[in-house]
Amino acid sequence: MSTGEHTSGQSEPQSPSAARIYDYLLGGFYNFEVDRVVAQRISKALPEMPLFMRANRAFLRRVVTFLVDQGIDQFLDLGSGIPTVGNVHQIAQKANSSARIVYVDNEPVAVKHSETILQENLKATVIQADIRQPEVILGHPEVRRLLDLNKPTAVLLLSVLLFVTDDEAHRLVRAIRDALAPGSYVAISHPTADATPPEQAKQTLKVYDSIGVPVWVRSYDQVEKFFEGLELVEPGLVHLPVWKPESSGDLYLEKPHKSGYYAGVGRKEA
Repeated sequence: MSTGEHTSGQSEPQSPSAARIYDYLLGGFYNFEVDRVVAQRISKALPEMPLFMRANRAFLRRVVTFLVDQGIDQFLDLGSGIPTVGNVHQIAQKANSSARIVYVDNEPVAVKHSETILQENLKATVIQADIRQPEVILGHPEVRRLLDLNKPTAVLLLSVLLFVTDDEAHRLVRAIRDALAPGSYVAISHPTADATPPEQAKQTLKVYDSIGVPVWVRSYDQVEKFFEGLELVEPGLVHLPVWKPESSGDLYLEKPHKSGYYAGVGRKEA
């Protein structure tokens, strides 16, 4: 099936999109030739990248399941990207039919497709917004309509902070943390080059720079700072595969440092 059939006749964009590149690396169909060319360049520079994406998607499933088990029934997914199998609302609402979800992305194709998927779901919605403007997101009418921020809420920042500078990323996390009620959670997954061959990391960053989408790949200590003011839940900030694994066959579980990501969940105390 052609990309055009998936995008409601939208014309081919001239510039690649990080969200559509991620979709392609996950094996999705909501991408264009311009995205696929860049994704292939990334995979050439860092052959493990598609597996990193799959491991991150598996973390999403595990963390949403965990949060529902903690009694969380409302989610704010920042930088949600192109919807694919195992979306937040599917996981959360399967466990709790009253769960409410707001997706946020600045990629028009991601938002448009999300709207199509969610058109009959009264407890989930999507808004187009820039995560660097947390006040705009938190005050958005759809966020206010669907989520009660005076009650415990989960905010997901999965593989998205890499697209913003240190100052912007810390300001975003602080603004979200301060707006949340006690008992809320912030989940973060973040790529790292701590165990990546330096030349592979360098070439991958060059590909992103070449398309005008610079990324910030951070160390353990840098990612840990995002959790300031929050209580890390067990097992803490760890390599992504060892955050509450589901089975012995989980991707990268035997060599978690090879997964290219750190992950953690922080809880806001009273």
